Amino acid sequence: MATNKPNTSADRDRSTLPLPELPFRGKIGKTYLESEGDWPRLPAPPEGAPNVVVILLDDVGFGQISTFDGPVPTPRLDKLAAEGLRYTRFHTTAICAPSRATLLTIRNHHNCGSGFLTEWATGFPSYNNMIPKSTASVAEVLRGNGYSTSWFGKNHNTPDWESSVAGPFDRSGLGRLGSSML
Repeated sequence: MATNKPNTSADRDRSTLPLPELPFRGKIGKTYLESEGDWPRLPAPPEGAPNVVVILLDDVGFGQISTFDGPVPTPRLDKLAAEGLRYTRFHTTAICAPSRATLLTIRNHHNCGSGFLTEWATGFPSYNNMIPKSTASVAEVLRGNGYSTSWFGKNHNTPDWESSVAGPFDRSGLGRLGSSML
């Protein structure tokens, strides 16, 4: 009778991505009856890992919503923020797409190819608006550690020539930046 020795999240080395495959812990005998299976384990967040919610409001300053002492009442955002962390020292680029690219990759907007608006991309480094594969998004890091990710709303960080129903989708919200986009 085959049994399954569970590989746990604690068995994973999380120092690099993608996470390495866990070793096979079963037994391969001469026959099926002498063998013991071991199903591969998908990555899962470590025990006690927090839920992560990033709310990005385009073209809104800290002083506009009540969560950050602004005049516009946002009681649900206030409640959510009271139970989590609020970051208030974010470097904005004063332009929506480069600021979004910075937040989604935790890198300077020039380092992720987003020096200016997507529609005004050029063929020059830092201004082609094509976030390089070497620049992982926060969603990719979380997915690599077993989280489920999603993206809801506008994605102004996909080059215009890739923004169609035909794709490609490898630089869109469906690809690198989240797992779904509505």
